[in-house]
Formats: sequence, C-alpha cells, structure tokens
Amino acid sequence: FLDTSKQAIGMLFIHFANVYLSDLTEEDPCSLYLINFLLDATLGMLLIYIGIRAVSSIVEWQQWESLRFGEYG
Repeated sequence: FLDTSKQAIGMLFIHFANVYLSDLTEEDPCSLYLINFLLDATLGMLLIYIGIRAVSSIVEWQQWESLRFGEYG
C-alpha cells in the first residue's frame, strides 16, 4: 500500500503541475507530461543511480555493515 500510494501521489502532483504549467505556457498538457516523463525516466534514473553508487561507496569505505544495500541479515 505504501509504495502504491507514493506512486499515486507522485502522479497526481505531476498531473496538476502539468495543467498549471500548460496554462502559463499555452502548451498542451500532454506534451508537457511527455517531457516530464522522459526527463524523469532518463535524468532522474541517472541521478538515482549516481546517488546509490555514492552512498554505497561511502558505506563500504566507512564499513557500516548495517547500511549495506540488499543485506537484510
């Protein structure tokens, strides 16, 4: 439920942001949604990947065993 509700809230936020931006820019809300989706799917995923790699490197360097990704005991 928590993951699904997080996704729904995110989609609602993007929807209302696109409607608001389309009023300001006189653009089609669907084209703005496509631009937002493509940016999220490319740059957003790249930033998440870089962030996870950086945190993983710090955790390994500091030898924080309880913070390793994917290790659940």
